Amino acid sequence: MTNLLGEFFGTMMLITFGAGVVACVLLKDSKGNGGGWIVITAGWAFGVILGVFTAVALGAPQADLNPAVTLAKTMLGTYTVAQAIPTMLAETAGAFAGGVIVWLAYLPHWAPTEDPGLKLAVFCTGPAIRSYAQNFLCEVIGTFMLIFAIFAIFHKNNGALPAGFGPYLVGILVWALGLSLGGPTGYAINPARDLGPRIAHAVLPIAGKGSSDWAYAWVPVCAPMVGGVLAYVVGKAVGLI
Repeated sequence: MTNLLGEFFGTMMLITFGAGVVACVLLKDSKGNGGGWIVITAGWAFGVILGVFTAVALGAPQADLNPAVTLAKTMLGTYTVAQAIPTMLAETAGAFAGGVIVWLAYLPHWAPTEDPGLKLAVFCTGPAIRSYAQNFLCEVIGTFMLIFAIFAIFHKNNGALPAGFGPYLVGILVWALGLSLGGPTGYAINPARDLGPRIAHAVLPIAGKGSSDWAYAWVPVCAPMVGGVLAYVVGKAVGLI
């Protein structure tokens, strides 16, 4: 139960800071309006760090915050299937809660923001150029790099990390992914990160919102899971895990 509590609140923190920085940059009359991609990627990286610390503090030692990571660890034997499924659900629920928090924090800014696409972008990802096959491939690559690099960071050949240092390295990793591979799809690389807030967008009374773009929603849910499996397979083949 403490694992689920930690994953819920850790993912909630991730989305509060991550979706929050997107709202800050995109929504009309926000003091951070126009801050740009570097600000957004930094905010998401910091959100990962704070989310991991929160999850661990509340009893989730793995601090996945991401069903694709949970899947890879299930293949490693860290979780049983019976443990993995509720963990993924807790992560998605936490992401939904984070989306609600951001909506509340920016309540005066939804109505003045005329473009419904900008409002949706606060909650979930979308492609810069819509091509489902290419978008899917980009998300597979991004998630593969995320999980493969996590395996590398914590590999015994790199030595034991000082307590509390790991989250900073994973935050840098997520920052790098956003800067390098985030352009085509917005780097969901996490099914919960995209699905939970997308559901929040669909159900919340957001002023002037448009479609939640469910036609695209399967890409940031399915592709990261494929990327997680590939990271496990390749990591196992080369002796990384």
